[in-house]
Amino acid sequence: MELAQFVKDFELQFEEVEPNSITPDTIFRDIDEWSSLMALVIIAMADENYNVKLTGDDIRNSKTVKDIFEKLKVK
Repeated sequence: MELAQFVKDFELQFEEVEPNSITPDTIFRDIDEWSSLMALVIIAMADENYNVKLTGDDIRNSKTVKDIFEKLKVK
């Protein structure tokens, strides 16, 4: 599992972001499209693409895209 691929997969979940505008250091809550529904989409993406079960707490306790990736790596 690589950070660059995770960032791409994360970005693909959004419909209205510019390509390559999300980086590992992006504070995901600052993305205009971010919502509690998007949190569920990210949890589903992690399960489908990486076979990792993230929780709402994992998302709540993260600030950046890289923080979510780090949680994925330890599960």
